Amino acid sequence: MLLDIKGLHAYYDKSHILHGVNFALPEADIIALLGRNGSGRSTTLKAMMGIVPPAEGSVKLQGEELAGKGSHQIALRGLGYVPEERLVFPNLSVDENLQMGVQRGVDGAPRWSLEDMFGYFPRLKERRNQRAGYMSGGEQQMLTICRSLLGNPLVLLVDEPTEGLAPMIVDVVTDVIRDIHAKGVGVMLVEQKMSMAMRVASRVLVMGHGDIVFDGSVEEMQTRDDIRREWLEVA
Repeated sequence: MLLDIKGLHAYYDKSHILHGVNFALPEADIIALLGRNGSGRSTTLKAMMGIVPPAEGSVKLQGEELAGKGSHQIALRGLGYVPEERLVFPNLSVDENLQMGVQRGVDGAPRWSLEDMFGYFPRLKERRNQRAGYMSGGEQQMLTICRSLLGNPLVLLVDEPTEGLAPMIVDVVTDVIRDIHAKGVGVMLVEQKMSMAMRVASRVLVMGHGDIVFDGSVEEMQTRDDIRREWLEVA
């Protein structure tokens, strides 16, 4: 089992956000985690990364328990994270931001180099000496994805990667996520654009009120009008 999440609970102060989340990723695959704003999707990723410490539950990567460890320890064990906020280091250059992400990685994880990143996003190579704070939102998203990949993760958690991006950049990011998976990295994708998520994922999880209310294939999800109406569509 590559990734196994059981009984995950998390709070913000006294607000109970995650209510016993359960799912598994048996092998490197792409899972789309869908749901309305406030359903707990981003908190699920943050709890897995230890950014929001789980109050209860288990997060296992290749059988190793990660719950209770610090975020840096979790990253070193093979779980990568691309935050919605991007969180580049604005006063550092593109090159320096990328170097901040470089880690040896765990045995068996695909290996990535700076040249791989520049192959995905040639714009980063053109601007490698520029401060990241002066880049566009799309360029910062490219930089954040690459910085996380340079940690050589087994599984990459990606939170809203296409938020606010132009359609052409969305297509580029979509292709990169597909290629990351093709090279052997598992991907868990939180995405507001259901059409994009359904194009790249093979499996769909839907969250509602801090729990998983649907877990199935893309094909099954396409037949579940009831799930879309109750948990995804905005009236």
